[in-house]
Amino acid sequence: MFAKETYIERRRVLKQTVGSGLLLFLGNTETGRNYLDNIYHFRQDSTFLYYFASDYAGLAAIIDIDEDKEIIFGDELTIDDIVWTGVQPTIKEKCERVGITETRPMAQLAVYLKNAQAKGQTIHFLPPYRGEQQVWLQELLGVTPAAQQAAASMKFIRAVINQRNYKSDEEIAQIEEAIDVSVDMHCAAMRAVRPGVTESQIAAIVHAEAAKHGFDLSFPIIATVNGQTLHNHAYGTTPLKEGQMFLLDSGCENAMHYAGDLTTTMPVGKHFTEQQRIVCNILRRAHLAAVDALKPGVEFRNVHNIVLTEIAKGMTDLGLMKGNPEEAALAGAACMFLPHGLGHMMGLDVHDMENLGEVNVGYEEGRTKSTQFGFKSLRLARALEPGFVFTVEPGIYFIPDLIDKWRAEKQFTDFICYDKLDAWRNFGGIRNEEDYLVFEGGSRRLGKYKPMAPEEIEAEHNA
Repeated sequence: MFAKETYIERRRVLKQTVGSGLLLFLGNTETGRNYLDNIYHFRQDSTFLYYFASDYAGLAAIIDIDEDKEIIFGDELTIDDIVWTGVQPTIKEKCERVGITETRPMAQLAVYLKNAQAKGQTIHFLPPYRGEQQVWLQELLGVTPAAQQAAASMKFIRAVINQRNYKSDEEIAQIEEAIDVSVDMHCAAMRAVRPGVTESQIAAIVHAEAAKHGFDLSFPIIATVNGQTLHNHAYGTTPLKEGQMFLLDSGCENAMHYAGDLTTTMPVGKHFTEQQRIVCNILRRAHLAAVDALKPGVEFRNVHNIVLTEIAKGMTDLGLMKGNPEEAALAGAACMFLPHGLGHMMGLDVHDMENLGEVNVGYEEGRTKSTQFGFKSLRLARALEPGFVFTVEPGIYFIPDLIDKWRAEKQFTDFICYDKLDAWRNFGGIRNEEDYLVFEGGSRRLGKYKPMAPEEIEAEHNA
């Protein structure tokens, strides 16, 4: 954890921004996988970590701005707990580390909130994303799960986002630690992928690389020869074959839960095929064009359009598209090949704060998402600012079902050469991803370099 002064200052800024009322923080609890004692690996709520740092289950907190109080609620371990878990710091000890001196038993949380309601005090809460939190919030405040998203405090949401979106130097150091290990995970996969091994074996190698450092995954591993399926978590046991491509999208979170997120597409054999190499180089040019555009004040939606234009140029060179590439990109025709957004914010969450609303995080206040295919998947669209950390992850995909749908509907026939696409139906998909920071003078890649160009990936693969 950081020095206690970091957390004291974070809470001071939050109180000043919200101004009045009571801020309620519900920490995460243990969750059973298939029965109560067989639990999922515990992961604390990221906003709770950001302000209180306590990485333990069964805690809640209140910042009572009106009464100038900061209180942690929780119950001390009993001897029955200790024989299973071992001795842990007391709640008082946990709180003193972040500059909080008042603690109370969990049973007093409901009492405190009822008194606040009786006084007519405004109680601000964030939208819960776990079922047990929804039930807990209903018990505490009487707000049903169906009403909680709408009843959540937008003032509280925006205050949290406006702090967590801007990463401090000490946070960036933590993120880079996670990215460095994430690079090791990808390099281990590049060296292990070959004909005869399976997706599940590669996923195990990748997970082991994170575990060696005591780190956990920042999201479930995507390890697949079906790269055209964007989030294919169902890796299998069928042996890989010469001529296939293998897409790995994975990252770890470090001991403080800061995340890395990278993607690499690699050949199963020693080299990419000529067809694969051509598309990889188109994607590489698009990626570099995006990176070159990253600087303060540039809207990320425009960087996304730069990538779409580069992909349209490449597809035009292959005879798969026609017409003006920039017009094809802006019209949405190039979304045939890139149906997702270019990137997302990253920090304590791999998709940072999306539990607070994707649009709230990635769009300017008052702006809404497009409803058009492809553009509606743009998670980050707002103007870039110093302190923003985000992914850059362009891809090129040949999705047979999408090709057939658009052809049947005669969509974008001025731009897409459907008669030429049939030869590419089984190509699959590729994606390559890095993580970036914007600062006053421009931007920089975070963490150590991961092989990105086809020849670099091949060199690592054959090392």
